[in-house]
Amino acid sequence: MQRPSIDLRSDTVTKPTPAMRRAMAEADVGDDVYGDDPTVKQLEAKTAELLGKEAALFVPSGTMANQIAIGVHTQPGDELLCATTSHVYVWEAGGIARLWGVTARTFAGDGGLLVLDQLRNAIRPGDDVHYVRTRLICLENTHNRGGGRIHPIADIAEISRWAREHNLARHLDGARLMNAVVGSGRPAREWAHHFDTVSVCFSKGLGAPIGSALAGSAEAIERGRQLRKLLGGGMRQVGVIAAAALYALEHHIDRLSDDHANARTLAAAFESVDGFALESGPPETNLVWVAVKASIGTADDVAAYLRSRGVVVSVPAPQMIRACTHLDVNKEQVEYAAKVIRQIEPAMISAMTLVY
Repeated sequence: MQRPSIDLRSDTVTKPTPAMRRAMAEADVGDDVYGDDPTVKQLEAKTAELLGKEAALFVPSGTMANQIAIGVHTQPGDELLCATTSHVYVWEAGGIARLWGVTARTFAGDGGLLVLDQLRNAIRPGDDVHYVRTRLICLENTHNRGGGRIHPIADIAEISRWAREHNLARHLDGARLMNAVVGSGRPAREWAHHFDTVSVCFSKGLGAPIGSALAGSAEAIERGRQLRKLLGGGMRQVGVIAAAALYALEHHIDRLSDDHANARTLAAAFESVDGFALESGPPETNLVWVAVKASIGTADDVAAYLRSRGVVVSVPAPQMIRACTHLDVNKEQVEYAAKVIRQIEPAMISAMTLVY
């Protein structure tokens, strides 16, 4: 019997567990645009409490949560500061400019992790008509393109203090914030304390089928609710998916440590093969970014070989592979994937290339 594929493309490929499906089926619902969905209200209250904020807003996606935050904090002609590899800049279809008329100034950082010394002189002169108004700073934790690394809390605190001193708004893209919580042992509200708004995603490591939330002050979230409607994110009897997010918050946070351990197993396998190099060192959470050396072929070649053995990975760049562990990949499957990786030799990849 053929082994089912082990899908390591992303933690977004998870499917609801049977218990999560039951929670969805039994959810009490209402029209959320009218504020009538009790399950959504419960989720928003729980998320706000988790992050230590006054209020939260349930939205369909992390991209929408981040874009609403930008709309809340800026005006057309403003400027935001972020990492060159940040999700809000690279993977949100140019929403910063297209939706809000805001420009972005980017900084490389250390794998996307910024420190204050890079930003200290970044604010545009406020009394010079030639310049935009620097208004917002966006950080990402964990940082996807940085290999799922956890942004050090000391650096975040220092940047936050500086931003407050200069009247800059602060937003955290916390799509995988719960991975940072488990990986660091620091509670979510400690991370969120340093930001005006925080987004969190339920459909990544937490395993819900859809949904994110934006948390902040009551005033910011009321403004965010208006922008959600503008962006087409006003939803009706959405308690059926809010119930999945609630279940995820209640049952799937602590188990993220399993994903982190599985990521280390995969990383060790890649590191043992001549021809691969871990881009960001040993993984801190559930993401493994692997540089493919030319001596072994292209990332597409390696991905095709792995797929032929039942292991599916992502190819974000010509010489780069990303493997992501998650709820639907267990230890046994990861050990099998690691075994396949350790068996890779350049000759095997060359043979596969000839076949394809």
